[in-house]
Amino acid sequence: MAWIRRRWTPAAADEWTKEDWYTILISPIAYILLMVGVALSLLLLPAGFLILGLGVLATLLMHWIIDPKLKVISGEYEKKQRDYLEELERAARWKETDRG
Repeated sequence: MAWIRRRWTPAAADEWTKEDWYTILISPIAYILLMVGVALSLLLLPAGFLILGLGVLATLLMHWIIDPKLKVISGEYEKKQRDYLEELERAARWKETDRG
């Protein structure tokens, strides 16, 4: 079993998993690294650029972990929304023909 799951079904992506916990742990670390890195970089301190780089890497790691799961959830939501709008349009057309 892989350390990070990359393939999801809509039902599995909707569940709370270890990937969510990894993202929850990485998120504040990335935020702190980015904020401190930007502040120190504006002061032109070499450590600031290093910390900023680590913040960017942490952010990319967080995105890499959670993005496949979010794409599946988003795709499923879009499908449900499209089906609902099609059903709504069919109902509206039925009512129009019923009046006419």
